[in-house]
Amino acid sequence: MKVLSMIQPWASLFVLREAKYETRSWKTNYRGPLAIHTSKKMDKETLSYPAIQALLGPHGYTKENLPTGMIIAVCRLENCLKVTENNGTWAVLEDGQVVSGNNYFLGDFPVGGYAWEVQDMKMLDEFIPAKGKLGLWEHVLK
Repeated sequence: MKVLSMIQPWASLFVLREAKYETRSWKTNYRGPLAIHTSKKMDKETLSYPAIQALLGPHGYTKENLPTGMIIAVCRLENCLKVTENNGTWAVLEDGQVVSGNNYFLGDFPVGGYAWEVQDMKMLDEFIPAKGKLGLWEHVLK
C-alpha cells in the first residue's frame, strides 16, 4: 500500500478530520488506497498553541501521547488539487472549491501548492510501527 509520512500534530489532525486537506508542495498522479504514517519528528511549536491543543483534546490526545513512528490510518486518495488563489485567510483550488476556517489554517496553501483530498479515513485499531520516508512509499499492511 502507498504510505504518506506526516509530522505530528498535523498527521493526527488530518486523520481525526479536523483538517480536510493535506497540503504539499508537490503533486501526485496516484489515486487509491493510502496509509497515513506519523514521522518521529514533532512540530513542538505548533503543539504549544492552545487552539491545536483544543482540537486534539476532545479526541483524547495531548502533546505527550501523540503516536510517532507509526502507521495510524488508512484512507483513499481521491484528488490532488492545485491552489490557484490565496487571500491570506482563504484559498481557492483549481476545481473552484474555497478553503477557509480550520481547513485553511491547518494547511499551507501557497499558490502553486497542492491540496490532497481523501475519503473514507479510518484510524487503525492497532498502530503499525514503521520507519517513514519522503514522498509516497510502499509498505505491506497485514
